[in-house]
Amino acid sequence: MRGFSKAIITGNLTRDPELRSTPNGASVCSFSVAVNRTYRDASGEQKEDVSFIDCSAWGKLGEMISQYAKKGTGVLVSGRLDQRSWEDKTTGQKRSRVEIVVEDFNFTGAARDNGGSSSSFGAANAVDNTPSDIPDDIPDGEIDLSDVPF
Repeated sequence: MRGFSKAIITGNLTRDPELRSTPNGASVCSFSVAVNRTYRDASGEQKEDVSFIDCSAWGKLGEMISQYAKKGTGVLVSGRLDQRSWEDKTTGQKRSRVEIVVEDFNFTGAARDNGGSSSSFGAANAVDNTPSDIPDDIPDGEIDLSDVPF
């Protein structure tokens, strides 16, 4: 049976992205995303949990992330899960890490707050995916579902 691996997360970068080059000249960008989860425990008390997810982006996509993202940037990341294994040089123990190899990347939140648009960076190129026909005068408050035309 053929396997399938896809991960989609949204959160904030925990540090500035680190861009490196392999001996073959390929660019790889490493960064980590903090993903928050709010839930209620058995007693009804609200709790918050944070997961830190390592990510790597290769080639042009990694170069773009390194150039435009920084610590605290809100992102939506999708890609495949990859497990790396190695032997720790100091202790000699086997170590492993699961990370997301980024296939698609979107800025969330902060880009809109600064007057910019949300952008999607696929593996091939940057695309502005903000619809141009959204009116600026949308009122705050609840939406009446009977007003939605579909």
